Amino acid sequence: MKFVFSFLFISFLSFSYAQENLVFQKPSAPILALADYQRPPALMVSPNKTWIVSVYRSTYKSLDELNQPEVRLAGLRINPITNISGTTTYSENIKLKQLGSDAEVQVKGLPAQAKLANISFSPDSKNLAFTHSTAKGLELWLVDLATAQAKKITADDLNASMGSPYVWYNGGQNLLLTKLPVQRKALINSDKDLPLGPIVSTSDGQVSQLRTYQDLLKNPQDEANFETITQSEIYSADLNGQQQKVLGTAIYTQLSFSPDGKYLLASTIKRPFSYVVPLNSFPQESVVYTAAGERVKLVNEVPLIEVMPKGFSSVRKGKRSLQWRTDKAATLAFVEALDEGDANKKVEFRDELFSWDAPFDGAPSSLLKIVDRFGGVSWGTAEYALVYSRWYDTRNVKTFLFNPQTKATTLLSDRNSQDVYSDPGSVHTERNGFGVPVMYVDNHKTYWFGEGFTKDGQFPFIDELDLKTLKKKRLYTSNTPGKKETISSIMDVKKGDILVSLQAPSLYPNYYKKNIRSGKAQALTQIENPFKGLEAVHKEVINYRRKDGVNLSGTLYLPAGYDRSKGEKLPLLIWAYPREFKDEQTAGQSTANADAFTFPSYGSFVYWVSKGYAVLDDAAFPIIGKGNEEPNDTFIEQLVANAEAAIDAVDKLGYIDRTRVGVGGHSYGAFMTANLLTHSKLFAVGIARSGAYNRTLTPFGFQSEQRNYWDVPELYNTMSPFMHADKMKTPMLLIHGASDNNPGTFTLQTERYFQALKNLGAPVRMVLLPFESHGYAAKDNILHMLWEQEQFLDKYLKKK
Repeated sequence: MKFVFSFLFISFLSFSYAQENLVFQKPSAPILALADYQRPPALMVSPNKTWIVSVYRSTYKSLDELNQPEVRLAGLRINPITNISGTTTYSENIKLKQLGSDAEVQVKGLPAQAKLANISFSPDSKNLAFTHSTAKGLELWLVDLATAQAKKITADDLNASMGSPYVWYNGGQNLLLTKLPVQRKALINSDKDLPLGPIVSTSDGQVSQLRTYQDLLKNPQDEANFETITQSEIYSADLNGQQQKVLGTAIYTQLSFSPDGKYLLASTIKRPFSYVVPLNSFPQESVVYTAAGERVKLVNEVPLIEVMPKGFSSVRKGKRSLQWRTDKAATLAFVEALDEGDANKKVEFRDELFSWDAPFDGAPSSLLKIVDRFGGVSWGTAEYALVYSRWYDTRNVKTFLFNPQTKATTLLSDRNSQDVYSDPGSVHTERNGFGVPVMYVDNHKTYWFGEGFTKDGQFPFIDELDLKTLKKKRLYTSNTPGKKETISSIMDVKKGDILVSLQAPSLYPNYYKKNIRSGKAQALTQIENPFKGLEAVHKEVINYRRKDGVNLSGTLYLPAGYDRSKGEKLPLLIWAYPREFKDEQTAGQSTANADAFTFPSYGSFVYWVSKGYAVLDDAAFPIIGKGNEEPNDTFIEQLVANAEAAIDAVDKLGYIDRTRVGVGGHSYGAFMTANLLTHSKLFAVGIARSGAYNRTLTPFGFQSEQRNYWDVPELYNTMSPFMHADKMKTPMLLIHGASDNNPGTFTLQTERYFQALKNLGAPVRMVLLPFESHGYAAKDNILHMLWEQEQFLDKYLKKK
């Protein structure tokens, strides 16, 4: 077992071979005032839309929280004391109020030093459940919403290693608990025990396309510890905590009740385990039980998956997406591949959708064969359902109107998944007689709400679709000049009431109950803007073109008080993330909205507008592969063209000194940054965070690249900044979490890239943030990271 206590923090203060110990620093006052703020609460609305719950948590975690004991097994990172993910973000307080009331009520009786997680409403909207992590384990608590009183209903013996340790029964009067086994074994400390033999892995000669994964099992001791950490027993508990055992010890991955509540579907992981894939590829079996725990039927068995065909549209063989139909009392639905899961095979149909009625004595019945890959289903009534299909290579998605009785299908939508301008929105759902959400159908009519992106701006909408005539009627189009409106849900179709949030650059998003007929809106929350220092900042969305004609956009910020008429030249910072597309039309669409609230975070450069920089945030960096071409075939050329177009656009406005332009990004954005500094002379400085720089270390694909290294070795080498480290002479700040858990972006990527750049004489600095994963969480780390960026940018850009 590996108890991870990583105390590594190396900060290079010069570009010599020396390194210097450095205590945590804080950025200057303007940035610190924005970064060190009190996070507003997260809001939850009850299923019956009568309660709003405000959940409060600290803005950041502490280093001590990140430095807790942790076991890393089969892709999991689990605290072995509290039996919950080590990456869990805890909340500390809960307040609630009835929808429409101004009075917010503090929940009484919350645990001292609360560490709350897994918060959810009961299906009947009468209770709120949450877990609390103690010094010894994990407890379950309930809040009676009518009295705002909290109470503990279990001991600290729950097991959340595989996710939430409870499931609500459909009626809301009981919960299904995932508890530690009574006879739980002790963990083996494999760091001290001598091995009983070597580690041996074999291949039977089958071709596969496995990507790189973190935190895999490595030896028999890891296997034993994986079982110890993940095994649970299943109990039923009432609202007072009275418990009854339902199922015995196993590694449970899925627990779900049939809509009528009479059956329980339980999926479990079985041996043999693997040292090359994480737990979601381990063997599994699914069994249906009665609600009392009596075995009814083995409904699925999945073998160990270590071999997968090439392609993002490839899937495993056998039953997939095994779930209860929400429109029937006790019927399972699943799909099976008709091409053996291999997207490279030429077949008439790819997938087949089946239905299987309880008690599962008969054979499943075929509902529908699908030309492309199954993408999901929305059950509605006996005669109406929606079936979705997808195909990655073309980015195509289709929506079919499907009659489960007659099996008739009608194509409703056929579009590019990245074409946001043609997005029909989401279908409205309501709870049926079983108390589970289904597609709402009234007199053959359904209702859809969408984000409403268009070439002329964003206009959220509500549509009525008649399923008999297929005629669509626009019921509502948002029109809130100077503000961004988002439709969260439809509250009452017949009355025309909807739940929306409204925001503006200086107005924090708040909920409103709005009537689409009268236009009247009632404020439900009043959360203040925590970033007053940005209220006078100029913000606009700029649109421009790449030299090949592709439309691009970005959100431009200018410092408060900057006089755009005087021609003062500012340093410019560009923050971006490349995205792949299959055509120019979708690549050129914009989802930027100048009326959106300005929410600065460490994930962008917006903080620096308070320091006198111009900032182009979320600049469009599309990488396009038309027809049979793949986007990455011309990755470098398009990357440089995107950057040149962005700089030209802001320079044309007369605001910047184009000799003082910096670029930055996180993850694939860091990869972008390193390539831009290597293959262009457009930038004076770059900041690359938690990236991967040597693509030969991700040889079976990365990001949206489906080909492996041996298919296109020249492409992998060309796209790898590491392979061109001798060309990189621009100042670059490399930052990485010392415990990165993201597949492909091992911390080693930054360490080796830094070593190459340093030895080749590049002006580079590396900072490894202790205990951090792919995203950063601890306050000390984030503030120090901002200080590092500030020092670096001031030195190489602002003072240039």
